[in-house]
Amino acid sequence: MSADTRDRCPRCGGSFHCGAQDPAPCPCGTIDLYADTLQLLRERYTTCLCLTCLREIAAMPLDAARADMKKPAPS
Repeated sequence: MSADTRDRCPRCGGSFHCGAQDPAPCPCGTIDLYADTLQLLRERYTTCLCLTCLREIAAMPLDAARADMKKPAPS
């Protein structure tokens, strides 16, 4: 993925650069998520989330993260 390629976060709809295919480690790897929260993310989303959303979800208790993921995605 080139540095100017922009992705859209499925949670907030914002534009961001996913670094999963970059030569350097993706910044999202620095965010600690509980295993249960990571599983919820994998069940809810098929693409990467922006760092802002990942940080917000990482700071939530599991019940709050579960409720958050029931909200409809932005159109």
